[in-house]
Amino acid sequence: MTFDFDTAFDRLIGHEGGYINSRADPGGETKYGISRRSYPGEDIAGMTLERAKQIYARDFWGPAGCDALPDGIKFDVFDMAVNSGVTASIRVVQRAAGTNPDGVIGPSTLQAINSIPSARLLARFNGARLAFMAELPSWPSFGRGWCRRIASNLMEVT
Repeated sequence: MTFDFDTAFDRLIGHEGGYINSRADPGGETKYGISRRSYPGEDIAGMTLERAKQIYARDFWGPAGCDALPDGIKFDVFDMAVNSGVTASIRVVQRAAGTNPDGVIGPSTLQAINSIPSARLLARFNGARLAFMAELPSWPSFGRGWCRRIASNLMEVT
């Protein structure tokens, strides 16, 4: 499957869902995955899907370097950037590619990524992503949902 931002966003929103305001969520009030904690100046309850899309393009897709990545890994890097942060996502894909995890998608990272068969890179990336998440203090509360999210991503691999 060819991934551009629009395709990736449509798939991502299936993970993120609508409006919630739960005390259990450290992000607080959240809609379309955009949280009050991360975006205190946004009208979360009134968030439109189009506004969420603008935020995802500006703050996650672009900074994670997704346009430069091969189609086979774009969505997973984007999804992790949204779920765990851009720098963490870049470092995990760099580790999966066997390059220096400096948090920057540059020429050496792209060369390393492009030298690995996409299925192998995807498997290594998702294994490293799970290992990263399992070390987070919030794993006991959210780990099951994160595992389901990654499993769903892997079931979409063509």
